[in-house]
Amino acid sequence: MRFKNLLLLALCALFYTCGSTPEGEASEEENNAAEKPNVVVIYLDDLGYGDVSAYGQVSLKTPNIDALANGGVRFTNGYASSATCTPSRYALLTGMYPWKNKDAAILPGTAPLIISTSQPTLPKMMAAEGYHTGVVGKWHLGLGSGNVNWNEHVSPGPNEIGFKHSYIMAATQDRVPTVYLENGMVEGLDPNDPIEIDYKNNFDDQPTGKDNPELVEMKWHHGHNNTIVNGIPRIGYMKGGEKAKWSDVDMADHFLVRAQQYVKDHKDEPFFLYYAMQQPHVPRTPHPRFVGKSGMGPRGDVIIEADWCIGEFMKTLREEGLLENTLIVLSSDNGPVLNDGYYDDAVEKIGDHKPAGPLRGGKYSLFEAGTRVPFIAYWEGKIKPQVSDALVCQMDLLPSIAALVGGDAGAVDGKNLLPAFMGESATGREELVLEATSRTALRKGDWIMIPPYKGPAVMKQVQIEPGNSLEYQLYNLSEDIGQQNNLAAENPEKLAEMVAAFEEIRGETYGDTKQIKLE
Repeated sequence: MRFKNLLLLALCALFYTCGSTPEGEASEEENNAAEKPNVVVIYLDDLGYGDVSAYGQVSLKTPNIDALANGGVRFTNGYASSATCTPSRYALLTGMYPWKNKDAAILPGTAPLIISTSQPTLPKMMAAEGYHTGVVGKWHLGLGSGNVNWNEHVSPGPNEIGFKHSYIMAATQDRVPTVYLENGMVEGLDPNDPIEIDYKNNFDDQPTGKDNPELVEMKWHHGHNNTIVNGIPRIGYMKGGEKAKWSDVDMADHFLVRAQQYVKDHKDEPFFLYYAMQQPHVPRTPHPRFVGKSGMGPRGDVIIEADWCIGEFMKTLREEGLLENTLIVLSSDNGPVLNDGYYDDAVEKIGDHKPAGPLRGGKYSLFEAGTRVPFIAYWEGKIKPQVSDALVCQMDLLPSIAALVGGDAGAVDGKNLLPAFMGESATGREELVLEATSRTALRKGDWIMIPPYKGPAVMKQVQIEPGNSLEYQLYNLSEDIGQQNNLAAENPEKLAEMVAAFEEIRGETYGDTKQIKLE
C-alpha cells in the first residue's frame, strides 16, 4: 500500500510538471489567485456626499453606485484626507498625512512627482505580495523630476512608485498637457510634432481663451483661460502634440475600456487596480449619450455617466467570474463644487439638488462637505450589507489592505481598520486631522474643532465657505451635522481637550490658545 501511494504521488508530480491539470481541478496559479483577493479602488473626482442617491438625495439617480452601497458597507463617516485633489490622492497611495509633505498641494501639469520613489506605497506593498498592480485614469501627483520632456519617456511616475502598468492623464483634465501616457510614454505622439508645455508664458502663435473668445465652446469663468483644446480653454500653455490630444467627450469611455481590459488581462493572477475616474471634475464633457439626461446640466450628466461606467465595469468583473474574490472600495477625492472655473449651468440648473447633502461647505472647505465623502466597501459574498458610522479615512486603506493580503504597510499615519472595512466591526479610528488648502482641523469622536484662520468667510469665485474664522470653532456632529451651532465658547473644557489632541498630532502649538477660557 505504501509503495502504491508513493507511486501515485510521483505520477501526480510528473503530471503537474508537464503543465496539465486534471479536469475539474484548479491549477496552482488558480489556487494562488483564489487565496489572494483582488482589490479595486474606484476613485471619483469632486463627487459630493449628497450626489449619490444611496446617501439620501432624490434628484439624481445613481443605481450602480447604490448597488455597491446597498450590497456592502456604506460609511457615513468616511473621509478623504483633504478637501482638494492632489493631497487626497497622496494620502490614499502612501497612507500618510499630506500636510506632512509641503509639495502635496494642487499641482500644475508640469510638477515633479511628489511621492518619493523610496517611500512605502499601496501598489508597492501589493506588488511585494505577488500582485499585478495597475492604475487607469487621473493621476495629478506630478511626473518626472522637473523640466519634463514630454516627447521622451517620462520618469519617475506611477511605474516607479509600485504600479506595473499605468495608463493616465498627466494631471487633470482642465490642465495641459491634454494627453494620455501609457507606462511613461505619451500615446499617439507624432515625433514630427513635439509637445511643448509652459505654465508661465504662452507660445507666440497659440490662441487662448482670454484673447480668442470666438474660438471657445465652453466659456471660462475664472482661471481657465489659457491654451484652447477641443474648444475648451485650459490652465497652462501647450503647443504641438496634435495627434496625441485626447477627446474630452470620449474620456469616460476611454478609461472604462482600459480598466476593463486590465481586468481581462490579469484575471488569472491576483491584481490591484486603482481606477481613478475624472467625473464630475471640470471641464464637464459628457458623451452625447448622456447629454441632458440629468436635467442639471453637464455636472449632473457626468455623474450619471460615471455611474453607468461603474455599472459596466462591474459587469466585466462578473462576466470574468471575479466578483466573489474582489474587494471593491469606492470613494471620492474631496467634496463637491458647482462653478469651478467654467460656465456650464451647474449653478443655474442645480434645482433642489444638494451635492453636499446635509453637510456644510464643499471642495476647498474645512467644513464637513470638504472631506466627508461617499465611502463604500463591497465584496460579494464576504461583506454583509450594512450602514456603518465608523470613522474611516482613505489613508487607512494601505494598512488595512496590507492586513488583508498579509503585506507590510510600513510606518504610516493610516490605521489598520480591516474589520471595519469588512463590516465585522463598528469601531473606526478615534481621531483624524483633516486638511483643506494647507489649513487643518481635528475630528475626534463626534466632535470637530477648527482653529482660527484668517481669510474670507466665502470664496467668491466658487461660492463655498472655506471654514475661516478669527475664533475657534467647535461642533458636535452627532447633534449638528450641518455645523450651525459653534459650541466653542460654552464648552471650554472640550475645546481645550480638542486643541491639546490636535497639537499633539501636529507636533506644534497651533492658533491663539488665549481664546480658550477655562473656569
